[in-house]
Formats: sequence, C-alpha cells, structure tokens
Amino acid sequence: MFKLRKYLKPFIFPLIIAILLLFTQAVCDLNLPNYMSDIVNVGIQANGIEHATPEAISENGMELIKCFATDDEKKILEDNYTKIQAGDENYLEDYPEVANTNIYVLNSEENIESLDRIFQINTRTFINVMSYMSEQSGSSDTTISDNTQIDFSKMYEMLPMLQNLPEEQVKSARESAETTDETMLSQVAVVFTELFYEELGMDITKIQTSYIVNTGAKMLGMTLIVAAAAVLVSLIATRVAAKVGQNLRSDLFKKVQSFSDREFEKFSTSSLITRTTNDVTQIQNLIIMGIRLVFLAPVMGIGAIIMIINRNASMTWILALACVLIILLILAIFALAMPRFKKIQKLIDKLNLVSRENLSGVMVSRAFRTQEFEEERFDKVNTELTKVNLFVNRTMAIMMPAMTFIMNSIMLIIVWVGAEQIAESNLQIGDMMAFMQYSMQVIMSFLMMSMMFIMFPRASVSGNRISEVLHTEPSIKDPENAKEFDKNKIGYVEFKDVSFKYEGADEYVLEDISFVAKPGETTAFIGSTGSGKSTLIKLVPRFNDVTTGEVLVNGVNVKDVEISKLQEQIGYVPQKGTLLSGTIESNIKYGNPEATDEFMKECADIAQATEFIETKEDKYQSEISQNAKNVSGGQKQRLSIARAIAKKAPIYIFDDSFSALDFKTDAKLRQAIKQKMSKATILIVAQRVSTIMNAEQIIVLEQGKVVGKGTHKELLKNCPTYYEIASSQLTKEEL
Repeated sequence: MFKLRKYLKPFIFPLIIAILLLFTQAVCDLNLPNYMSDIVNVGIQANGIEHATPEAISENGMELIKCFATDDEKKILEDNYTKIQAGDENYLEDYPEVANTNIYVLNSEENIESLDRIFQINTRTFINVMSYMSEQSGSSDTTISDNTQIDFSKMYEMLPMLQNLPEEQVKSARESAETTDETMLSQVAVVFTELFYEELGMDITKIQTSYIVNTGAKMLGMTLIVAAAAVLVSLIATRVAAKVGQNLRSDLFKKVQSFSDREFEKFSTSSLITRTTNDVTQIQNLIIMGIRLVFLAPVMGIGAIIMIINRNASMTWILALACVLIILLILAIFALAMPRFKKIQKLIDKLNLVSRENLSGVMVSRAFRTQEFEEERFDKVNTELTKVNLFVNRTMAIMMPAMTFIMNSIMLIIVWVGAEQIAESNLQIGDMMAFMQYSMQVIMSFLMMSMMFIMFPRASVSGNRISEVLHTEPSIKDPENAKEFDKNKIGYVEFKDVSFKYEGADEYVLEDISFVAKPGETTAFIGSTGSGKSTLIKLVPRFNDVTTGEVLVNGVNVKDVEISKLQEQIGYVPQKGTLLSGTIESNIKYGNPEATDEFMKECADIAQATEFIETKEDKYQSEISQNAKNVSGGQKQRLSIARAIAKKAPIYIFDDSFSALDFKTDAKLRQAIKQKMSKATILIVAQRVSTIMNAEQIIVLEQGKVVGKGTHKELLKNCPTYYEIASSQLTKEEL
C-alpha cells in the first residue's frame, strides 16, 4: 500500500491547503459549542453581562466594594477606573444617572481578569458579612442570598458601619469567599454588576439583545466558514483522488502493455481488469475519505477533550467511559470483518473471470445448450461473493445503532449528573450543553476514524494488488546496450539451434530449431496440432524469449535490439483475428496511422477485403462493433491481414491467418501477396497444405522438432510426416 505513496507527491500543495482548511474547520467547529454556552450562560442567564467587572459603577457602589477589598485591590481599582463628576454630558446617554451622581468608568479591559477576580471575591465577601450580621442580630432584614434583589439605597446607608467592620470579621468572610466554587462566584458577581447597571439607569434589555445578536453573528460566521472549508476540502479531495486514479490506471495500462505471455499467465486477464478498475476505485475512495477525515477526526477529538477539560473537568469520566465503550465496539467489529475484505477482492476477480467467459462464449453456450450450467456456475460465484459481502455489511451495520445507543446513553448520563451539579450551583446550564456538544464531537471523531479503519484494510489489499502489478518486472525487456540492425540483412530471419520451454515446465516445447527465412521468399510451417508452430512464430517478435539458442532478425539477435524497433520490422497477423471497435478504416490504419486512403484501399484489395467492404453502405466508414461481432470470421481475418500489410514491414507473419477463408479467396490472397509484396519475407503457419504448397521453404514440425525441410515436392519424397498430412488433404492428382 505504502509503495503507492509516490502518486501523492505531485499533490503536496493541494494537500497542505486541504490540511489548513481542515484545521480552520476544526477550530470553528470546536468554538461553536462555546458560543452556544455563552448565549445561555451570559446572554440569557446573565442578561448579556459578560464580566463581573462593571464598565461603570456609582461612587457609592465603588465605596461598597472597597469596604471588603485589600489595599492592593484598592490600588488596582483606582488605577483602572476614572471618576466622572455628576452632570458630565459626555456620559449622559450611556449612563443616565450620571446627571445626579458621581460615577467611576472603566478605562480599558486590559486587566479585566484580575478585576473580575476582585469583584467576585468582594461581592461574595459582602454577602458573607451581611449573612453573618443577620445571624448575629437574629433579623432577616439584612439577609442576602444569591438571588436577592438588593436595595442599594439601604446598603449605602450602612457604608459607615461596613467601613468600620472588625478586621477579623472581614478576613473570615473573605476566606470563606475564596473557597467558594468559581461558578457560584461568577454568577453572584454578575448579579451585582447587573444591579450596578440598573442603578445607573442603563438599558439591560439592550445589553442582553446586543450580546445575543453579536454572539449569534459570530456563530453564523463560523458556520459559514465551516461550510466553505468542507466544500473546498471535498473539492480538493475529489480532484486529488481522481488524478491519482487516472495516473494509477495509466501506469497499470502501460505496465500491462509491456508484459509478455509469461506475465499474462501469472496475472489472469480478469484479475488485471479488476485491479485496473475496482482496486483503483478503492484507492480513490480511501484518498477522498482520508483527506477529509484522517486529519479532521483526531483534531476534533483531541480539541473537544481539551475544551471540556478547560471548561469543566467534573464530568470527564463520562467521556472516558464513552471512549472505552466505542473502542471495544470498533475492535470487536473489525476482528470479525477485516479478514473478509481480502476475500472479497479475490471473489470479485473470480466473478469477473466467469462473467467474461460467459459473455465471450455465449454462442458456444447456446450451441451446446449449456445455459443452465453457465447460470449455475455464475450463480455459485455470485452467491459466494454476496454471502461474504452480506456478512461484512451486516457486521458493519451494527456499528451505527451501537454508536447511537452509546451516544444517547452518554447524553442521558450527562443530563443526570449535570442536573445535580446545576442544582448545587457547581455547573451552569450552558456549560452542560457545551459538554454535551463536545461529547458528541469526541464520539463522532471516533466514528470517523472507525470509517477509515473500515476502508483502509480493503484499500490496503487493493493497493498491494496494484503494487504487485506495477512492481512486476517484465521477463522480456530492452537490453541495456541496444544494437542496430544490419542494413545488409534487412528481412532475414534466422533460427540457430533454438529450444524453448515454458517457465516451470520440465519438457521443451521446441528443440534444436534451425532455419533461415530470406526476403522475397515464403517460409511456411506445418505440423499436427500441438507441434509448436504458433509457439515458434511468437519467438520472432519476442512475445516469448528462447530458452537456448538464438533468433536473428535483420542479422541481429532479437534480444540485443529494442523491442519497439524489432516489432516495427514485423507485420503480424495472430491466430485469432482481433479487431477494435471503430470503423473499417480505423482498423486498417491501426497498423499505419499515416497511411493514405489510396494505400489503405490497396491493402484491402491485397487482403481480398474490397469485395465485402464495397457492398456496405458506408464502405470504409462502416462501424466495427466490440469484438467485431458484426463481421464474419473470414471478413475479420481479411481485415486483420489488411491491417498487417498496411504496416509496410520487411517481415510478415501469418499465424494460421487463412483458416477461415475459402480455397478460392485463399488462392487469390496468396497470389496478391506474391505479386505486391515480392520483396518481403513471409512466414506462414498453416494447417492446409494448399495454402503453403507454393512456398520456397516448408518446415515440418512434429512434437517440437523439425522433421522435414524443403519444397512441397521435396518433402513429399523425403518426409513421411508431410506426406501423411498432404495425402489426407489432397487427391493423388494434386499430389
């Protein structure tokens, strides 16, 4: 799998952009619950008052706070507040009561945290002192609870007394305040700040509305950023995956083009198709999901945990419990599903193989009435693949309802535990809501990572299968120091003591083959089925390499020249004529794209294809369907021959290419080749003696050995094998 990472190198810059966008998305996502919590805690519960430090306070209010402040705190208050005299019109709009009283206005929010602490401690100390005084006097008139609506006019009347309280009493009340829960301290201080604002005639509703609108606008802006980042990341991920898939398929195709018969025996055609399509798709899917989730999920999960700990760590044990349950669930599911993923890819190969065989051999199936057998064969493979897929899908289907159950259970526990803490004033409602949101983000992060764990093993299997093809070295490749052809021996084909056997085989298919084929002559090969004729002829264009001996083309060993240059010298017509979907013209010019229309027609004329081409309505523009299903076997062979002739090569190989032609067309075609291609070297593999009886050299093969060599007449006299073949096909007069 990791051997394919080089395909991501050209996309480093887009990947960096995607990571930055994902980081931005994660930061915004992680801040949204905080803003939601602030709207509840500050905007609703605290009427939009964000800090315990009032932005403005009456002179009496400041004196009240200073009654319980230390000398250092008094100094800080004096440094951060400016006294405004009553009647100052500059402050009249914001603080209407300045018309009647002196006020203190906050200079800046630079030291807001230390000021918040001062007001929190001192307001709580004030409440403790008043509660203590109430207990001592036995009167409820001065009792102040956390939710008391304080009448500051009465409190201000008590200022002389409060300023002269015993130091020990204030100290005791202050120590009690310092041990109070932070949440309660903040809530009480904000209540006092609201009262200070009301005292100055400020519009609390306006403050609340402004805070909620501003915070909501921030949430909306972040939501838009999250949406934009998600869309851009998806776009980048899709484009990168598509390009990687394109490059992988291109390299696979190029690699397969370089394979010899030996590699095709190792990788079946159906497997190569699956690797080029389905396996590449698995890699693409992994890249798309990987870019979007691999970075985002850990950042979201870790970030949410950090946010929870920073905001309120009292319920983190609930999150730990959820993580443990999710991990156990994922491990259990993967232990069941993972071994099946590799099996699925192999079964897809098998299904592809059976499908190809059925489709390509559908006429044979009909001819032998074996449709039911083929249906059963396909159904067996299809059912096996379906069963494995169903098992995997059912196993993976457990994950979502199980995750949902865990999520809902966690929500229930959070609400239960959180409600108790809210009742004890140890937790605010907004904090509990934020905790729920962050818990969801942690669980969703695990879910996203589990999706990657699902995809990665299957993609890893596909990646290894692709890598196996890409890293397979062709057994037939160009030499390091290629030689040039001998210009004095153009067209010569020579076999020197050639023997050949397939890889892993014990016996030789060909043994001690030696002959020379010269330009202007026809060299024919004949023999019984399985005698090695086609195997021998494939050694010339290096479809296979000889085991021992040498094959020389144009005076040079075929192993010493570049394969492309070697095959440029050969016009090859395979035993099974293959045409490509397109037109008759495109198929003939496939061998020579630069061929003129006149030359194309000449090639078709030599191949005896003109007659049936001219009968078609569109002539050379007539469509050839996939696998040439709309032309007969003889027409297919003639077009294949015309394609080879169009190559203008010095050497032509016809591997049993006249078998589908009638005797009359066969004779005309051979005569035309003799006349029009008189300087070319012709190598013909044939089963019919009539096709080769006029050849200058006939080589008779029997079990991979040469048992006869000469002309037709010479072999009739000297080669019993040839005579036996000829006598079975020709009359005595023809012999």
